Amino acid sequence: MADSGNGKNRRELKSILFADVVGYTRLMQDDEEDTHKGITEVVELFEKGCEEFDGEILQIRGDGVFAIFTSAANSVRFADKMQDAVEARNRKFAENRKIRFRIGIHLGDVLQDEKFHYGDSVNIAARIEGLADTGGICISSAVYQQVKNTVKFGFENLGPQRLKNIKEAVEVFRITKDTNTALRAASPRKPLVAEPTAAASDESSVRPSVAVLPFKNINGDPEFDYFSDGITEDIINNLSKFHNIFVISRSSSFTYKSKQTPARQIGTELGVRYIADGSVRKAGNRVRISVQLVDSSKDQTLWTEHYDRNLDDIFEVQDEISAIICNATSVKISAEESTRLKRLLPNDLQAYDNVLKGQHRVFRYTREDMLQARKLYEAAVKLDPRYARALASIAQTLNFEWLFSWSDESEDTLDLALSIAKDAVSIDESDARGHAGVGFVSLYQKNHDASINAYQRALQLNPNDADVISELGDTYAHAGRAVEAVELLKKAMHLNPFYPDEYLWNLGGAYYVLNDYENAIKAVEQMNNPTEGSRILAASYGQLGEVEKAGIYARKTLEAHPDFSLDQWKTMMPDKFAHDSEHFVEGLRKAGLT
Repeated sequence: MADSGNGKNRRELKSILFADVVGYTRLMQDDEEDTHKGITEVVELFEKGCEEFDGEILQIRGDGVFAIFTSAANSVRFADKMQDAVEARNRKFAENRKIRFRIGIHLGDVLQDEKFHYGDSVNIAARIEGLADTGGICISSAVYQQVKNTVKFGFENLGPQRLKNIKEAVEVFRITKDTNTALRAASPRKPLVAEPTAAASDESSVRPSVAVLPFKNINGDPEFDYFSDGITEDIINNLSKFHNIFVISRSSSFTYKSKQTPARQIGTELGVRYIADGSVRKAGNRVRISVQLVDSSKDQTLWTEHYDRNLDDIFEVQDEISAIICNATSVKISAEESTRLKRLLPNDLQAYDNVLKGQHRVFRYTREDMLQARKLYEAAVKLDPRYARALASIAQTLNFEWLFSWSDESEDTLDLALSIAKDAVSIDESDARGHAGVGFVSLYQKNHDASINAYQRALQLNPNDADVISELGDTYAHAGRAVEAVELLKKAMHLNPFYPDEYLWNLGGAYYVLNDYENAIKAVEQMNNPTEGSRILAASYGQLGEVEKAGIYARKTLEAHPDFSLDQWKTMMPDKFAHDSEHFVEGLRKAGLT
């Protein structure tokens, strides 16, 4: 604490929390008395919680709470507990009467006089609150640095955010309880370990490079986002099939959704020359799609087009847009690639609609969303039993279920996923998703040759799929081809500049196989959620003889996985060669794990 110099004001370092009611005006208009009563009940929960977490509520407004804490970790734990308490209370009420909050937290100096707490730090916390989802929590990087190794949550990096009346951009993180979600989330990255290989750099400089941004849903109803997002994803997937174009991954492109970012800036951040974006309106059996292509280096629009078609023509429109983008960027398309666009289409448009709805849920990477996505895919298959894309998507949800231990029937889940993925491939050999599904299961069933063959076929069909490139890299690392793994993982990072933590995890594992423990540590330390990489850190520090650091990460491993056992872990590792498994176990043993 430091005095400001006038004897009355003082500054203190505090964790500052703002919580505001979502839709307060509507709630009050619907029922003032009931809303006031409900908010009063919730505020009482906040007051009791503040005492438990050594905090203090400084101000209660009609629609929100302003509180401070001496500990950043306590403020985050408090916020999480309050969101749970509010949601538990909401179960008693109809959807339109539920009271939900957004919460924002920042750590910084608070200027205090006899009556008020104020200053830039307070303003930053208030602005961060507005970035949170309904029922969600956002924190500044200052809070993140304090809590990332002390609280058991996942963190999604939203990147630097421009906040109203705040001079400098503030890096913001979204908190999620599901660490699996965080592991898969797109994230702005600093070019440290993930510098592209010379081959990858040459590829993108020689080939035309394009990013397709999320098409705007101009129906006015967020419920239709699944359709505009799905159209965008399908165009990205179409373009990804061409070897002579460099296409940015869906997860990186979608970080610009709902943002007004200049094309030149996007081009610089993603490392591409061309930017395609547009809008979608769906009305009954009609769809209107507007699209434009911009040369980001010149900030110049090269081409615009509007399509007013029947919904039955949606696949033809997607193919036309993909072909025109290729023509406008001077991409040479082989006869084989042109034929590949003539994919096996569903017999029923409702089946396609179900797949788009399922796809919209899959990218959230939560257990509930994955289950709902599978139901939608299964409904699509019921309408069209030979819809290969829907079958491959069912296999994908089963793979996630197994990977994240969402089912007790682990072996049965893998066997079923493999069977369905093979069905998809037998129906439509040109669908890369089915081959990737076969590759995933084959790795964990320790059939490495089959896994590599399947992934390689998927990349022949879709050479720009960064996730498949990363998964093949991980397979190479487990198959004694770690040098190739490192090259592939860096290529994946180049195609997906806002890559998820999973890429770094795979890269750290590949470096470890090569005995390059320093680079393994550097890779994992760049993860937004380093707790998930604690095993690699423990083993790497163990091999380097840094006993104290190895012990720290061994303890973190046990905190995250209390039942961890070296013998069990050794049987789970999908290594082709026993010496690679023993090498990793040796590092963990040196770190003190048993």
